[in-house]
Amino acid sequence: MNSSVIDTLAVYGAAYLYLVLLAAALIWYLIQPRAAKLEMIVWGVVALPVLYVLLIFAGMVYNDPRPFDVGHFTPLIPHEPDNGFPSDHTMLCSATSSIVFFYSKRMSAVLWLMTAVVGASRVYTGLHHATDIIASVVMAVVVSYLTWTFVLPRLKRTDLYKAALRAFGGP
Repeated sequence: MNSSVIDTLAVYGAAYLYLVLLAAALIWYLIQPRAAKLEMIVWGVVALPVLYVLLIFAGMVYNDPRPFDVGHFTPLIPHEPDNGFPSDHTMLCSATSSIVFFYSKRMSAVLWLMTAVVGASRVYTGLHHATDIIASVVMAVVVSYLTWTFVLPRLKRTDLYKAALRAFGGP
């Protein structure tokens, strides 16, 4: 493969593959049982705002100029020379893959593969350093795990959750 083909694939992976991942996760979500759907909605309502705050806070605490800015080259995808830490694209993909993991290991593996391609593509195109990608994955996995282990079980015992489950058509 010549570099123009690889560059084109990397640009697609960095700029658009996260949308394919989200669409695949949505389609998978739509065929899940209603009780699982409600649980995932509640999980997302808890975990995604926490991840967003963590993303903002991490970017304020640690500044990692984008590779093209410090390396003085033109990235394959035009971008502002701002802080690249952490990668929001990778964090969104990692959060989605992490949530699905607890419901379907097979689907999660597909999503994790796409997440890896998104992260690698963002490094290849000059938008992020590997540390930006790794930090995003770690944050998403930790928040997803903590939500699954500590928050979700408590929320599922509340009357509000039980009423929502009944209204949603669950047991």
